[in-house]
Amino acid sequence: MKKTFAMLLALSMIFALTLSVPASAADTLTMATSPDFPPFEELQSDGSVVGIEVDLLNMICDKLGMELKIEQMDFDSVLPGVQAGKYDVGVSGISVTEKRQKNVLFTEPYCLAAQAIVVNTGSDITGKADLDKKKIAVQTGTTAESFCMENGYKVSSFQANSDAEMALVTGKVDAWVIDDLTAAEMVKAYNKDHPDALTILDEAMTTEPYAFAFAFGSEDLVAKINEIQAELIKDGTVAGLFEKFDAPYTSPISE
Repeated sequence: MKKTFAMLLALSMIFALTLSVPASAADTLTMATSPDFPPFEELQSDGSVVGIEVDLLNMICDKLGMELKIEQMDFDSVLPGVQAGKYDVGVSGISVTEKRQKNVLFTEPYCLAAQAIVVNTGSDITGKADLDKKKIAVQTGTTAESFCMENGYKVSSFQANSDAEMALVTGKVDAWVIDDLTAAEMVKAYNKDHPDALTILDEAMTTEPYAFAFAFGSEDLVAKINEIQAELIKDGTVAGLFEKFDAPYTSPISE
């Protein structure tokens, strides 16, 4: 009886230790991302993922003495996966919102972005005021989707931004709302083969900060990342990454 109790006690201790093991080994940072968001993340033909956030996380990992591991998935699976402990960090052009802050722990923002409005060239939509009763394409799980829904717009949601873009060019929707830098990248690529087909409006939908998402309980790691990230912003390294990918940069840190 004593031997059985001892075995059960040992098994319970092993089980408790197993539950406390993080998503990845101590020297590896597992990044969950949806690589359809250039210039932040983009899937290459060889299966690799490149982009501003990938480079930035690799720099941070180098300073932490860790290796970055990338896991690909749909955008609406990124934050739930981090929250559940399947992945260490969600990195996918993620905007900080009050709703998301209830579920995950964010680093300090590393840049400020805006939600752009994209239309077919020649459209009668020239600004936000013209979107009433129009159908808007957005990516599932994004702040573009939540903002448009919360403000009463007619929304069509798609798993990938490429599908939202195609819905616009084929006339299934009237406009497409997407983060401004990714809008610039994707519209430029599409217009290369279809000259002047798409237009990004001058007026933005919203302005919001981008940051990296961790599970609660990662406060010590996030504090270290915030310290490293702040230095990379102040010394111009982050701005240099945006320049590398031919993208404008707006710092979240006031001069």
